[in-house]
Amino acid sequence: MNTHDLSTALVELINNEVGLDPNVIIDADTDLLVADVVDSLGVVQIVTWLEDQLGIKIAPADVTIENFATVRLMVALAERLAV
Repeated sequence: MNTHDLSTALVELINNEVGLDPNVIIDADTDLLVADVVDSLGVVQIVTWLEDQLGIKIAPADVTIENFATVRLMVALAERLAV
């Protein structure tokens, strides 16, 4: 999955399944924590989805604000781990 496709799929996942408020539509640069879009359960769902889709393992130490604040940051982490 290329960067654009992964970003698009993650945005769709958050907007359609994980997001706390269906009236809040995010994009790749929306700060999910500041916008209160995703809670801790949502982060777990995103981690599981990334691992399943990409065949990667995300260590608990990598589940940080620095890696999960935005979709763009999540994609960057996934690309680093996929190498």
